[in-house]
Amino acid sequence: MVNFDPSMDASMLRKAMKGLGTDEASIINILANRPNDQRQKISSAFKHAYGKDLVKELKSELSGKFERVVLAMMLPTTELLADHLHEAMKGVGTNEDTLVEILCTRNNSEIIELKSVYERKHGKPLQKSIESETSGHFSRLLVSMTTGARDEANTNLQLAPQLAQQLYTAGKVGTDEAEFNRILSYYSYPLLRAVFDEYKKIKAFCSVTSQGKSLIDAIKSEFSGDIQNGLIAVVSSIENRPQFFAKCLHDAMKGKDDALIRLIVTRAEIDLGTIKQDDTPDGDYKKMLIALVDG
Repeated sequence: MVNFDPSMDASMLRKAMKGLGTDEASIINILANRPNDQRQKISSAFKHAYGKDLVKELKSELSGKFERVVLAMMLPTTELLADHLHEAMKGVGTNEDTLVEILCTRNNSEIIELKSVYERKHGKPLQKSIESETSGHFSRLLVSMTTGARDEANTNLQLAPQLAQQLYTAGKVGTDEAEFNRILSYYSYPLLRAVFDEYKKIKAFCSVTSQGKSLIDAIKSEFSGDIQNGLIAVVSSIENRPQFFAKCLHDAMKGKDDALIRLIVTRAEIDLGTIKQDDTPDGDYKKMLIALVDG
């Protein structure tokens, strides 16, 4: 933002937390209107000015869901994602939706940074965690998505008809999951969007009843369980990234607060539009979420 002054913001936050009671409105006004990199500078300025950790001060003054969203905002984005991946694979059971949303929608540089932060914070390579907590084709899909080796430079759309035919063949009798995995994890997003368009043409040509049938339709009929959800997430996010995350956001509003916080905090500066006031929770938690998206 213009005329950003981290020291002044730090001073205003200290004032908002000083004395009896907390000025939540001021905290919202400051933090929701600064991008993540500026919030990190405010945190550094606070420690420099007052010799205290801003995050610890906020934690001591806030509570409930409002505290959770504020603390999430104060983490660098990649650290927040790494922590949510760790939580999704910790203990009994695995939160597959979180793994899919985070791992199947990142570009190479984001994945490489995420792997580095995850291992530094949690003492274990991300791939090892995935392999120990998931299994089968779903595990192999996630591992492929975390290599950070997608051929992002190859936008030769002349390859699209051939790749679409390979996907069509792989989805016939005796589904070849590995071929779906290979194509969807390796080729660039512009090329894959062209592949998806060519796939519809093949289905329309092969059968009148299949006219306009999309790759997602084929995945729904040929796959099931976690691998189906993972493949659909990959295709959906490639076709229309904002629409994919809008659906994730809508689903998260059904009481999934961790996902709701993660989505809004990490996507507000990228591709989320506006959220309806009657779709969100109440109180300062609601005010902060709306301020983040509007900001």
